Formats: sequence, structure tokens, C-alpha cells
Amino acid sequence: MNKNIKLAVAGAVLALSATAANAGIIIPAGDWTVDIGGNVNTFYTHTNTSGSMTGKATNVMQTGLLPTAFGIGAKTRQNDLDVAFQFSFFTGVNSNGGDNLNAGTAYSSISPSNGGLGYNSLNIRQAFLSFGDKSWGTIKAGRDLGVFGSDAILSDMTLLGVGSGAGNGGSSTLGRIGSGYIYADWLAQMSYTTPNFNGFEATGSIHENLGSVDHNELGYSGKASYSFAANDATGKVWVEGTTHKIQNGTRNYGSASVTTAATSEIDAEGYGIGGKVGVAGAELVGYYYDGKNLDSGIGTAINTNGTGTTTLTSQDNNGGYVQATYILPTKTKVGVSWGKNVIDKTGSQTTDIEREAWIVGAYHPLTKHLNLVPEYNHLDVQGNNASTYAKTEGTAKTVSLGAILFF
Repeated sequence: MNKNIKLAVAGAVLALSATAANAGIIIPAGDWTVDIGGNVNTFYTHTNTSGSMTGKATNVMQTGLLPTAFGIGAKTRQNDLDVAFQFSFFTGVNSNGGDNLNAGTAYSSISPSNGGLGYNSLNIRQAFLSFGDKSWGTIKAGRDLGVFGSDAILSDMTLLGVGSGAGNGGSSTLGRIGSGYIYADWLAQMSYTTPNFNGFEATGSIHENLGSVDHNELGYSGKASYSFAANDATGKVWVEGTTHKIQNGTRNYGSASVTTAATSEIDAEGYGIGGKVGVAGAELVGYYYDGKNLDSGIGTAINTNGTGTTTLTSQDNNGGYVQATYILPTKTKVGVSWGKNVIDKTGSQTTDIEREAWIVGAYHPLTKHLNLVPEYNHLDVQGNNASTYAKTEGTAKTVSLGAILFF
């Protein structure tokens, strides 16, 4: 644990950019070294939809895939242990969003589109402690990015931009979530990471089970990776796996107690394999996952916490993405990527559920910390009509332009 404690996502995004990755604002404080960092980003997005996604074209000012964030962490060496903590606060910039706190509901007479009187939520996605030593490894406890799918999202070029999901409000877009990988999410967890053995590391995690009703189960994830550097080439390969339970059930709230009952339970499990290699300004990323009951339809791990008593149906999932980027002599990074998520048809469904996207983008460093980002995303969606199960198809085309500043 001899590296600076930083924002997990922001650190990875800086590594993707054309400028060198830098630590945040470093402040010595007694026995501690404090690291303050984060980002601010805003994008104009224009989205046209057709087919099953028909609707009015949207023009939105919003945050991209990586929400605006402020993080503070610190580290120290005590009793032969590297000890650290991290808190990171995430939010959006648009007041008229799906996570608007007043939401314009019966709880408030204020409309969510009412300018400065519309509020946006604050999300503390990271709050963890860690301790360890380079001789035996690191233990982490708290809330942080999940293990399964973490390398896939941290290698996604759209972390600097928007990707898909623009125009839907909220403090974040989807990037390539749901069209190339399953969202790693931010989970309460305890994990152990081995020392670095000449580039090899492994991590095991016990974490909260998002699909639980009776809270009788935990989730389990693991990952092994190997990083390498030879001459002008650098790279990384990894394998990963996850398993947890998904339940449907009931919740009965009495005056003095809460009772729960699981009426249906299935396993959600999967594995993934990925790699990336870079040489002379060019980088290639490839990732593939396979499993069952991991995908809710937009690439997020299913959370059916207390959603009813209907028997759950098991469905196979698979997907992945490929991405190529290159840094031009102007230091502008240009990239193109393709990816897809698939939920296999089951029961009366007549077709698989699919989300497939082509994305092109340019990421230009105006300064060492500030990037200008234009992107284009073409998303095709295939599904089943909820009542007739007939095949449905839709398309969303998004053009975005904005800037992201790291500090």
C-alpha cells in the first residue's frame, strides 16, 4: 500500500488522458499526509431517438459519466502498517434531474425545473479505511467501487466524457455501462489485496448483497491481474468472478417491527476476462463477460430488493467491448469503441434483449488539468414488448461537447 490514496475513478481517468497523471493537493499534517483531489465537468448533450425509444429530441446541460467529485484522503505509517482513509463526495451540475431532492412531488410545491431552487443530490460513494504492508498485502473496509467489472469501467474512455444515457437527468450518464460491461457499483465491502509479485496481484471481496430481501446472504467477488512493461509497451490482463443471491419477497412494516419473507431466490454469478496494451501512444482494450442474472437491462447489477412476489426467472448474460485510442502529436487522444450487452431470451420472450453502441471521441488537454471533450454515441436497443413479447427496436444518437477539470 505504498501508493497515494486517491479517488479510484479520477485516478484512472487521469491515467487515460493525454496529460500525465498527478496527485491532488498534498498537505503534510502531523503524522498524516493529506491528499485532496477531484474533478468538475459539464457537457452539452443533444440526443435524437427513434423506434421504441421515440420521443422529443433532448438538449441538456449535465454531468458526464464521471460525476463532479471532491475527495479527501490521508495516509500514514504507524506500527509497521500503512494506514489510510478516503472520503469522496459526488454530485451533478443540473438541477432538473432524476435525483433532484425535492423532485417536484407532493412533498414540495417547488418544481424540479425551477432554476436555482432545484436541488441536486450529494452522493458519498467512497468512505473506507485501509491498512497493510507491502510484505503481506492490504485490507480495505468501507464503501468503494466493486471488484467485478472495475477494470472494465476504469479502462473506458468515456469516463472523460458522456457515452450513452444522456438527456435522462440525474448526476451521471451511462458511458458504456450496459453496452459493454456490467456496472461495478459502489458497495459496502471488506477486501484483501495481495502484495505485488512482479506485476501479479489478486483481490478477494466480501460485500453487501444488493438483491437481498431477508438479508441472509452476502456477495463474493474476486480478481487476479498481471501488469507488465517491456521497452515502450505497457499492459495489463485480468480475470474476475462474482456470485450473490437475488430475491423477490415482501416487507411488512408493523408498529414495532419489520418482517421480511423471500418468496423466490436465484443465483447471480459471472466471470470476466480483459486486457489492455499500449505502445507509442496507441492503446487497445478488450473485455468479455459471461454469466446469469447480472443485468437488469441497462447494465446495472439487478437490485430486486423487496420488489414483489413474482417468481424470478433465470436469464443468461454476456457482453463485452473493444476500444482503440491514439495520442496525436497535438497531445489530443482520439478513440473509437464498440460494445454490446446481451440478455438471452426466456419463457415467452421472442428475442434477446440487447444494447449495442458505437462511440467515437476526442480528448484534448487544454492545460495539464483541463480537457476539452467532444463525443458521438450511437446506441441500438433491442427488447421485448412487455405485454405481447413482440420484438422492439430503438436507436439513440447523442452528440456531446464539454470540459472536465481535474485537481
